[in-house]
Amino acid sequence: MLDDAKQADAQVDNVLEVNNIEVIYNHVILVLKGVSLNVPKGGITALLGGNGAGKTTTLKAISGLLASERGEVTKGSIKYRGQDIQHADPAETVKQGVVQVMEGRHCFEHLTIEENLMTGAYTRTDGNAAIAADLELVYNYFPRLKERRKSQAGYTSGGEQQMCAVGRALMSKPETILLDEPSMGLAPQLVEQIFDIVKSINEQEGVTFLLAEQNTNVALRFAHYGYILESGRVVMDGPAKDLRENQDVKEFYLGMSDEGRKSFRDVRSYRRRKRWLS
Repeated sequence: MLDDAKQADAQVDNVLEVNNIEVIYNHVILVLKGVSLNVPKGGITALLGGNGAGKTTTLKAISGLLASERGEVTKGSIKYRGQDIQHADPAETVKQGVVQVMEGRHCFEHLTIEENLMTGAYTRTDGNAAIAADLELVYNYFPRLKERRKSQAGYTSGGEQQMCAVGRALMSKPETILLDEPSMGLAPQLVEQIFDIVKSINEQEGVTFLLAEQNTNVALRFAHYGYILESGRVVMDGPAKDLRENQDVKEFYLGMSDEGRKSFRDVRSYRRRKRWLS
């Protein structure tokens, strides 16, 4: 009975459960091959791997955005708070509290920063006062956006657009944010700033994050738990601290080995496959 109670508690704690999903594009291209992961409520979970590993596809499968790219979940299940969402309309998924911040930021370039932020509140029904309060909350986390609030988004920097994209997601009052490649194209100092803000939002607002990231080093410093994808499969997972200390992760994703820093070019892929996929 005690084991059953523990299992029930674990299920309650996982706000998002992805179970053995397969994703096919154009009815022929198999991209995800049995991906399973759990996202605990109130945590930061990292989805790691190189370009083409399947990270973005996993996020789009959760948010319901696959159909726009002729993709579909053909096997497995995706549950949010215990309810199946793999076939839900993307707008309905947002109303349930799941918002995706797309790779490449995707701001509305012809709108001002503040107008972009306000588009994130279009599904809300709790009144103008609550929306205005959350706009100030966003400006507290991103003071730079307040300075640039009247500027057209297309004329702002990459870092400012990334801040705008995260701020816009916050304006929908989400429970969970799917954050796709937040470090892409940003200087290291800005990357640290973005991740510091993500950590603050997680800790102070209780927002759950599932973030897809190629920058394994920075992601594992801020995340609580991590999954590593390779060729559409999860090849390793564990607490972020354990992954940081894992020799394979150090060698293949952090560029470190027992002999010191190592070039990725010097690492042969068959060694990785033999070690993780055998």
